[in-house]
Parts: sequence; structure tokens; C-alpha cells
Amino acid sequence: MSETSKKFLLNISERQKDDVSILDLEGNVIMGGGSALLRETIRRLVGQGKNRILLNFGEVKYLDSSGIGELMASLVSLNRQGGQLGFCNLTERVSEVMELSSLISIFEIFDSEDAALKGFEEL
Repeated sequence: MSETSKKFLLNISERQKDDVSILDLEGNVIMGGGSALLRETIRRLVGQGKNRILLNFGEVKYLDSSGIGELMASLVSLNRQGGQLGFCNLTERVSEVMELSSLISIFEIFDSEDAALKGFEEL
């Protein structure tokens, strides 16, 4: 794999904390790889009956419109099933993209993983 293609990859690590599935994202959530991998991962979790998902954006370098589309589709899917999708540790770049897209108010966004887990408990 070339260095150019490596920089566009998204790595996803999964963890479980009580009934919340935490996905630690590292890389780029973009068309052509990252957004599709995120979609497949969330669909698999939902198919396993896991409908409370927290995305940790602490190591995400970039998010494009394709990534935002996947996040919206995941949110709608989880809401239909009575689930919940939250985000934590947004990087400055990801925050900017979310604000520019005018979608930042639609998502549940938390400053930290601990705050997110407490927020999930309250709902």
C-alpha cells in the first residue's frame, strides 16, 4: 500500500462500556473508504442489537460531505430503532466541518468520553 493511500485510511477500534459501543476512529471519514467502513461497522453493531453507539473523533483528521452523510444516515437508523448516536472528542477540523454544514445541533456532541457516557445514562 502506498503512503498516499495510507493517509486516507480510517481505522476503527471497538470497545464496550456497559451497553454503549464505543468506536475509536483514527484517520479520515471520507468518500472512498472511511465513510463506507464506518457505515458497515455501525450496521453490523445495530444488527447485533447494539443501538447505543458513541463515536470518538479524537484522532480524526478530516471529515467530508460523504462522511457527514453516513453520520446522518446512522443517526436516522438508530433513532428509528430507539437507539442513540453520540460523538465525543471532536477535533478542531471536524468541528469546523460540522459547523459549516449547519448540522452540529442535530448530533449529540460531548467534550469527553466520560461526559458522553453520563449523557447516555440520562436518556
